[in-house]
Amino acid sequence: MKPKIDYSIYLVTDRDLMSTETLEEAVEQAIIGGCTLVQLREKDCSSLDFYNTAVKVKEITDKYNVPLLINDRLDIALAVGAAGVHVGQSDLSATVVRKIIGDDKIIGVSTGCLEQALKAQKDGADYIGVGAMYATGTKKDANPTSMEELKKIRESVSLPIVVIGGINKERIKDFEGMGIDGLAIVSAIIAQNDIVGATKELKRIFKQG
Repeated sequence: MKPKIDYSIYLVTDRDLMSTETLEEAVEQAIIGGCTLVQLREKDCSSLDFYNTAVKVKEITDKYNVPLLINDRLDIALAVGAAGVHVGQSDLSATVVRKIIGDDKIIGVSTGCLEQALKAQKDGADYIGVGAMYATGTKKDANPTSMEELKKIRESVSLPIVVIGGINKERIKDFEGMGIDGLAIVSAIIAQNDIVGATKELKRIFKQG
């Protein structure tokens, strides 16, 4: 049965930015601080390293009953029994992904415009990531999505929406009244010296809004 997901504080990992010795430590601190969902993103490692990291990170997420999603790699998601996968515009469509991973897994799709969002919904995605909302060092080739486009997407798509790209505590207020379901955050959590405190603060501000 597909898990019910709280998208509010959605950690996207980046080992190049983490302030801790290990990725598992960073993930655990974020969860203690109130992170509700974790996406393991590993762009520059071998399949074996990705798998081994995913096994270790899933031990942490399972300990706290927080869902783990895998970025791009369906094989890794299936191998470790992750809650689902997140795919981009250059990856397999949600329709194809669903055939591979089955009906009980979560599928997220990165979108930057209304057309992509509508397609993701039609293809059977469970949620969409919209952005990059701001210029960000973690995705240098991303074209920013305007607030106007985000508003159009929210009005046209019934799926949960998570915003991503340069999100930090100062920018959360920009999304008040937009009807989004969560914040996908990288450096504003994982690069902070106090990951627990940073996550708590982000959650507090988002819940207030």
